[in-house]
Amino acid sequence: TWSEHCKHTIFANQIDDIKDGLYKTYIKGATNLIRKQKGYKDFCVSVFSDNSGGIIFDNDYLITHKVETHNSPSALDPFGGAITGIVGVNRDTIGFGLGAKPVANIYGFCFGNVENDKALYRDKEKKQKMFPPKRIMDGVIKGVNVGGNCSGIPTVSGFVKYDDRFRGKPLIFVGTVGIIPRNLPPSGEDKLGKLSHEKSAEAGDYIVVVGGRVGADGIHGATFSSVTMDSTSPATAVQIGDPITQKKLSDAIVKEARGMDLYNSITDNGAGGISCSIAEMAKECGGAVVDLEKVPLKYSGLQPWQIWISESQERMTLSVPKKKWTLFNRLMESHGVEATVVGEFTDSGRCVVKYENKTIMDIDLEFLHNGLPKRRLESESIVYTFLKPKTEKVSKSEIFEELLKNKNINGYSFISKQYDHEVQASSVLKPLSGRGQINTDAQVFRPLLSSEKGVVLSTGIYPSYGDISAYHMSACAIDTAIRNAISAGGTLSHLAILDNFCWCSSYNKNRLAQLVESVKACYDYAVGYGTPLISGKDSMFNDFKGYDEKGNPVAISIPPTLLISAIGVMKDIKKTISPEFKNIGDSIYLLGETHDELGASEYYKILAEKNKNNAIGNNVPKVDLEKNIETYLTLEEVIEKELVNSSLSLTSGGLAIALAKASIGGMLGCDISLDKIPGTSSSIDSLLFSESQGRILVSVSPKNINKFEKIIKDIHFKKIGNVSKDNKITIKYNNKKVIEKNIKRMFDIYHSFSNKME
Repeated sequence: TWSEHCKHTIFANQIDDIKDGLYKTYIKGATNLIRKQKGYKDFCVSVFSDNSGGIIFDNDYLITHKVETHNSPSALDPFGGAITGIVGVNRDTIGFGLGAKPVANIYGFCFGNVENDKALYRDKEKKQKMFPPKRIMDGVIKGVNVGGNCSGIPTVSGFVKYDDRFRGKPLIFVGTVGIIPRNLPPSGEDKLGKLSHEKSAEAGDYIVVVGGRVGADGIHGATFSSVTMDSTSPATAVQIGDPITQKKLSDAIVKEARGMDLYNSITDNGAGGISCSIAEMAKECGGAVVDLEKVPLKYSGLQPWQIWISESQERMTLSVPKKKWTLFNRLMESHGVEATVVGEFTDSGRCVVKYENKTIMDIDLEFLHNGLPKRRLESESIVYTFLKPKTEKVSKSEIFEELLKNKNINGYSFISKQYDHEVQASSVLKPLSGRGQINTDAQVFRPLLSSEKGVVLSTGIYPSYGDISAYHMSACAIDTAIRNAISAGGTLSHLAILDNFCWCSSYNKNRLAQLVESVKACYDYAVGYGTPLISGKDSMFNDFKGYDEKGNPVAISIPPTLLISAIGVMKDIKKTISPEFKNIGDSIYLLGETHDELGASEYYKILAEKNKNNAIGNNVPKVDLEKNIETYLTLEEVIEKELVNSSLSLTSGGLAIALAKASIGGMLGCDISLDKIPGTSSSIDSLLFSESQGRILVSVSPKNINKFEKIIKDIHFKKIGNVSKDNKITIKYNNKKVIEKNIKRMFDIYHSFSNKME
């Protein structure tokens, strides 16, 4: 209960002069302010108080979203860590309110260089060998595959990044979107029906555990995830997943028990097992008494403390009124789900745990939840500066191909094709789009087939930017998630975001200073864009300490990383826009400004790798809130009026890569001029490869050009060319060809890594 994984002490404690801590001041503080500013237009319903965040979908339904990390387990057991990650976040959805139905999964993977097979060991004797990045990648992909596909939940969205600093611990993000009626059917004396997001265990209710049985797997999972990976990290801390058992459990609860009003509260058995789930629910009524010998076990021989803290999977805890227990149990049996009464909720103010009539724990509930001593954290900033690479002799044509081949830009259809995104028949904008099957940066699906409304999902993540500035890294992640969603047809007025902080050496004063900067950026840009933070998670010790194959000590820390996930509601899925070029003769426009912002870009990183140095520059992209809001609202208008045929957010690799993806997706060429592009860009390098934020590439039919330009006249834009029929990407600058590439060749390069992996 007091582990960093469960209590999030780094975010909760005072740091420097921030007395109320980072979470309350900046994360929760931002959402509170945004909701107040939105007034009657506030669409948030349940934020930071449940297993997932919940927002309004329409008059009758809420949608929920939660993104989790399973980094440490996936480093030790890639398949097991990933499968339990995805089914675990599914349970966070089932545990929202009185039970939401999972309707979509998402994923995000950050791996080490999969071509690096140099051995790492957790111990000096070289008996505890770490899995190489390729083995971790294969296991993680398979784990999410089995967990999602066997659960009948579409995996609609995802991304993958590579950096050798993820060798020691990968970052494994998994998320689930759910849907739940705003009001449940009337029952008994309740003539109107309960609000679905409200729940409360009542004194006298049975404590009921449903689903899988308890084993030794997952013991110390919460504490293990709160520390550095080293020789003491236990493999048994990784749980064993069984999605079929969970599917039966989910159907029994969401499809039947919820509507029959058979329980008062429900939550997931995640970190800490029943020790945390029961203690959390006990806060709702004031106490609990647990009889551990009643907990169903996989096998005999477990000690009471093991039963109490085991994180064995596929389990939920519910508070069931005694008079409803018989009917509830009968329903569970009809679905083949095991349900067991393991105690009773009370109002005693204490959490009492017994084993064979012997009291083994009797603790004040207030102390259990709030008794952890607080400490004051201190940060100390260090300004990092890097050399700027020399680019004068770099062939732009050759580096363009190298960028497209770069795994952080290359397609990952070998992952997307393994995941069923069509189950539940809800997909609109799919993970792969166009004739050339490019990976999309945003996805749209329809959770209710009876409605034309849709949900748009997107993400933003820039681990390398944090090397220069954690503040601007976070600002860019937020801007990108928002921009990706709006480029697909989302609207800024009904868009929420989620934060996932993955940090390293988090008691190091410099790392804490970076964290403070990152969180401040979340506040500034969430408030600036009016996008409330509705859920989040932090993983603060993503470090590895061990040895190389020669027995030399090795310490690897991830780059400080923030993942921002966006979720929005679209009024009409027919207005969804895909990223690939559609028609020969369409005009191509670049919206937004381009600046000399190549710091930590994929372009500079490739040059640094080629030159075997760390010259990644310093001019990291910065977000101009005022200009970007104007651009995004204008884009919303032209999409709403159906004036654009394609829309693609510019991200890693800049304009050159955006043009390549749009052309490959449509298998159509383009003729482009880089002359007089808006912004302060002073070189061909930045015009091609700058990762300046706030930019979108759109194509427009000739018949719509006048209407389109009339609407966008007040923002920065430039018509840069046309979709062509010659199957080439041709880019000119000052009337000279800089790049000329055949589309088929670009297609082969873009899919080269996937073809190698399939």
